[in-house]
Amino acid sequence: MKFALGIWFALAVCAGAAGLEFSQPVKDVHAPADVATVTESFEFKNLGEKPVTITKADPTCSCLKVEISGGKLKYAPGESGVVRVTFEMGNFSGIVDKMVAIWLDDDPPDKPSRSVTVRVHIPVLVAIEPKTVKWDIGAPATPQIIQIRMAEGQAIHVTGVKSSSDLFVTEIKTLEEGKKYDLLVTPKQTTGPGLGVIRIETDCGVARHRTQQAFGVVRKPTANTAESKP
Repeated sequence: MKFALGIWFALAVCAGAAGLEFSQPVKDVHAPADVATVTESFEFKNLGEKPVTITKADPTCSCLKVEISGGKLKYAPGESGVVRVTFEMGNFSGIVDKMVAIWLDDDPPDKPSRSVTVRVHIPVLVAIEPKTVKWDIGAPATPQIIQIRMAEGQAIHVTGVKSSSDLFVTEIKTLEEGKKYDLLVTPKQTTGPGLGVIRIETDCGVARHRTQQAFGVVRKPTANTAESKP
């Protein structure tokens, strides 16, 4: 769905569609690690020769809230307005793109012609890599490592690790106290599929970064894996 929306937006721009246009449809925001929400305003103007009505604004994510010029939806030629987007940070980190799809009165129901994107840069205080460790069914149940690295200048300690599934055994190894840890994850067996959510608890001073999640998966071999076997 996102791919299809992206194609439609590109075609609309290439066609030079007249009417409501945003001065800056993508905005970068650098957010502090401890804020709960980020709000950004997207200014627009009706550059066409006839009135334009915004019929729908879809935030595409429950973490977004959208407000359009206090509820005003119809704009005469030359008239301006603002789409205000509020992003609830949750436990996001890194660079996060969140889009709002916007339908005008002439748009088909499945093809919005406008969009705005808030690109939020969020400090990574506790980096988890990889987020998911995987084993194929029937493969050796060998340990895999999830690296846990704390942000430069931060002393953050791993205080506990819990798995939602008894299938996976976890062991934390301290490489550098408060800075670097390795989490060893080992399945007890790989005879059938399995999934475990691994919660990594820390003493991070920012509450929403305190708990991180990783995943252990035992799955059917993918086509590429099967082809690589002798």
